[in-house]
Amino acid sequence: MRRKIPSTSMLEAFESAARHLSFTRAADELSFTESAISRKIALLEEYLGVQLFTRVKKRLQLTDAGKSYSQRVQESLDKLEMDTTLTMAHDAGRISLELAVLPTFALKWLMPRLHEFNALHPEVTIHVAAREEPFLFSEAPFDAAIHFDHPVWANATSTYLFTEELIPICSPQLIGGKHCRKPADLLDYVLMHKTGRPEAWSRWFELAGCPDARALKGPRYNMYAMSIEAARRGAGIALVPRTYVMDDIESGQLTVPWEMVVPGAKDYYFVVPEQKQASQGVQLFLAWLLKVAEQYRDVTEQA
Repeated sequence: MRRKIPSTSMLEAFESAARHLSFTRAADELSFTESAISRKIALLEEYLGVQLFTRVKKRLQLTDAGKSYSQRVQESLDKLEMDTTLTMAHDAGRISLELAVLPTFALKWLMPRLHEFNALHPEVTIHVAAREEPFLFSEAPFDAAIHFDHPVWANATSTYLFTEELIPICSPQLIGGKHCRKPADLLDYVLMHKTGRPEAWSRWFELAGCPDARALKGPRYNMYAMSIEAARRGAGIALVPRTYVMDDIESGQLTVPWEMVVPGAKDYYFVVPEQKQASQGVQLFLAWLLKVAEQYRDVTEQA
């Protein structure tokens, strides 16, 4: 059965005209004449049986149907372009893996180690995209994800990597190069929070034996990477996953003002949809990832 899809030429003309609200600018952008753009859009309206544009005081405007359709057409053309580019970039004989990763985890933990996998498996190309929120694999172009456990992964296999541990970190200069004398001393500084974890500092002080309402105060950042950078610059003390700052602590860029680890509320998992579990790229990467995660767990247990 033939699909009910207009020609891409008509859709491109409509998308450009809708974006610019001008047939003239669409013609310039697509290297057509203005009359050619007008004709393509007229054919599209005829095909759809719907008016997409109207003139209000000689100015081009989208109808309600045109507004809705233009958004969908733009999204579809963007996806088609991306899929086409990925196919053009396909290297025959190589294995490709599309991986979605939590942003700060990717930056602070995975990327510093990924060269090890590349050296072991030069035949595999890893494409990494940052994804803060869980998603449906059926609606995204990914083969696997490194993320927290979530109900959205119901039709996927989740392999445990390690548990998040939170530690306070700051610039050594902020505290004069010395550790605080007691946990409550941290309250004398600006406490920086993760937006999605407003209770984390309160829990830390409770476990340290010095609960205080001041633990709820301080600036909030949407990503741990932001609070880590702010801490590096001396803006205050951040409570972050140790996973993200081990290298910075070892290099002396950051320090731990009070040595106390608090178990986080999250576990990290490698998530694979059912239809991708037999993928050679997935299997090779998972085998390597489990070894690296085990090494990381050993190091943190000794810390």
